[in-house]
Amino acid sequence: MAVGRLGLSSWHRVLSLSGRCGRYSSTNTALGKTVENSEDVREEIVLPRRKTWDKLAVLKTLASTVKRDPTAAHYMFPDDPYLMPRNAATARLYALSMESGRNAAKYIIKEFPHLFDKILTEPNIPCMVPEICTPQIEGVNEEALKERVNLRMVKDSVDMFDQLLQAGTPISLETTNSLLDLLCFYGDGESTQEKESGEKEGLEESEVNASEQETPKGQPQRGSHPSASRWRENNNAERIFKIMPERNSRSYCAMIRGMVKHGASAKAYDMYMELLNDRHKADVHTFNALITAVPFLKSKFVERWELIKMFLNHMVQQEVQPNVRTFNAVLKVLRRCGGVGRSMAVPVIKEMEALEIEPSLATYDHLLSIFYRTVGHTPSGIISEVLDDVERRSFSPQDPDDANFFISAMQVCCDLKDIKLAYRLNKAVEMGDNWKFLDMDRANSYWTRFFSLLCMMEQIDVVLKWYKEMNPSLFYPSPKNILDLLQALDAANHLEAIPSVWEDIKQLGFSKRRDLLEELLSLMSRDQHPEEVQLAFAKCAEDIKTVHEQSRKDQAPVEWTGSALGSVTVLFSRAGRTQDAWSMMERFQQINRIPTDLVMDEFLSCAKQTNSPDEAIKLVKLAAALGLPSLQKLKSRTEKEFELSENQREVLESIQSDSDSSDSDSDRE
Repeated sequence: MAVGRLGLSSWHRVLSLSGRCGRYSSTNTALGKTVENSEDVREEIVLPRRKTWDKLAVLKTLASTVKRDPTAAHYMFPDDPYLMPRNAATARLYALSMESGRNAAKYIIKEFPHLFDKILTEPNIPCMVPEICTPQIEGVNEEALKERVNLRMVKDSVDMFDQLLQAGTPISLETTNSLLDLLCFYGDGESTQEKESGEKEGLEESEVNASEQETPKGQPQRGSHPSASRWRENNNAERIFKIMPERNSRSYCAMIRGMVKHGASAKAYDMYMELLNDRHKADVHTFNALITAVPFLKSKFVERWELIKMFLNHMVQQEVQPNVRTFNAVLKVLRRCGGVGRSMAVPVIKEMEALEIEPSLATYDHLLSIFYRTVGHTPSGIISEVLDDVERRSFSPQDPDDANFFISAMQVCCDLKDIKLAYRLNKAVEMGDNWKFLDMDRANSYWTRFFSLLCMMEQIDVVLKWYKEMNPSLFYPSPKNILDLLQALDAANHLEAIPSVWEDIKQLGFSKRRDLLEELLSLMSRDQHPEEVQLAFAKCAEDIKTVHEQSRKDQAPVEWTGSALGSVTVLFSRAGRTQDAWSMMERFQQINRIPTDLVMDEFLSCAKQTNSPDEAIKLVKLAAALGLPSLQKLKSRTEKEFELSENQREVLESIQSDSDSSDSDSDRE
């Protein structure tokens, strides 16, 4: 961010808000050497004998000449119009199916390794050879235990450790710590490979874990995460930790990180106190984990900040250098500290710059969340300064939360309704490898928000240009995107593009969405258009009629509403399709709906245009059957605007509403 650089002592003002608590970084040395006699110094120029090229230089050069094809889908899908996904749901299903296939292949390799013992490949590529997933060392010894730990075989590693313990075989501290790391990483559960072969056992264990994590009143324990915790009391990790003859910092740090990861924040804090009592030092990763657990240890915002300062002061005392994950952990906690977080976020960022630690995308994500959680507290300069930094850099992954930045930033642009900021953010996405932070789901969410903002703020020509280039190469429009596009077309008086949008709606599989159908029909039937446009609208109305009437075994037909039925009738009438319009008029009586005066007038005008007096008389009869107050108006229009035969005039004069007939009967009595 474009903020002033502070001295190194400012870090301690962030920690204690007053006084000095120590220093993190040493004094910078001068860049260069002082030379007393510059005449005696001659710069030697060394010419390289040859240019050393990167192994991927040719591929990178070729890739730079290829541009994105706006008509092609995501690269993970086959380039076949019959196999490409139609919308975001099918794209996600396809991606999950591919991942499921890879997991199935791994399972086959693990369960049947004898089928892959002969590798006959020329040339032999080590990275393509299936990974050995079965133990090769037999017997009960420490080397066999190390192998099982490296293969992430949690249950077998614990069994081997217990066998060595019962046999009285000493186990080195390094090996015990490796086992402890494994247990704490998986929360004393099973690794991914073991889960695939023992789902039933894992299900029973998870039920036991859930029952043990609840208090007698059914409330979660103090310092635990709201989600179901996997850290059991006296599990294998705790048991092995207690029986270790000696413990070092790595032993304590492994336990603390494992407890924080799996929800036992209060136990992690108690373990940290034991570490201090035994005069050990924690590493930076352990401090980062403890900071992230602060919201589960303290409820008040001020108490959370005080606990963060305590951990940071301990880092100073133990001479632990912070890293970018440390600052990200602090900012992540400040997201949940209300006004305290907003007041301390900028000083934390300034101290980060003073220590010459470059922010990651997660840093900016937390910062935007702190200041833009509510639109009412939105300082306009924060996101601009963030984009100033992001635009100049190509980021690499440093934090699991890095991938959330671009989506959060685009949401801020939408909340602020600032299209210029959105363009700047999109330019930053295209810089270097930043686009890799958007996987398929995140990319679809990002482009969905960007397109909604375009429909709201841009000219219709620009919106349609982006729509053509983005679909389906970048994202699959959601129903909300289609509604936004229809509203943009309406605002720009560009409704002649609706038929092409309807084709996209059918392609995306949204043809049964009632909200889209209602909006589409309302826009097409609201005003009169040129004949060519009306014929295209009538074709769309015919497709919509088919959608309402067509039924499948797995889907029920869409029910008619009065507004949809009236709009289709109007569209058929304006296109001169009298028979189709009358079939829709008959449905009003079938579904017990009353057509509006506009629908009746449009149909009568259509009957006049096609010179169909019989259809006009049918309309008058329908109005009488429905008891419409516009009956007399329709009768008079029919008499004046149509050339009727004597028989037709007699039929028209004999038509009267049910109320009129009842009145005449009462007069006779």
